[in-house]
Amino acid sequence: MSELKEKHCTPCEKETKPLNTEEIKHFKEKINGDWEVVENKKIRKSFSCEDFNEAIAFAQKIAKLADEEDHHPDLGVHYGSVDVEISTHNIGGLSPNDFILAAKIDDI
Repeated sequence: MSELKEKHCTPCEKETKPLNTEEIKHFKEKINGDWEVVENKKIRKSFSCEDFNEAIAFAQKIAKLADEEDHHPDLGVHYGSVDVEISTHNIGGLSPNDFILAAKIDDI
C-alpha cells in the first residue's frame, strides 16, 4: 500500500521543524485512511482485537517494531482493542517518522 513501510525512522534534531499542514496532508495520503490527524501534532488509530490476549500480543509486536525503528508510540491496551498515538515528541509535532511507523504498524 505504501512505500513508507520500506523506509526507516531517522532521529530528528531539536531544531527540526514539525510538518506543516500541506506536508501532513501529503504523508497522510500515503497511509491507511483510518489514521486520524489530531491538531496537526499526532496521528491516532484504534485497532480491534478479539480479546485481551490478542490485544497484548499486538501491542508487543508494536513495541518490538518501535524499538527496531527507535520511534516509540503511546499505546493504550484494552480488552478488544489497542489505541495507538504517534508523534515526534522532541519537535512537538509530526515528522515523516510518524507516518513511516504508522505504515509499518498497519503492516503487522
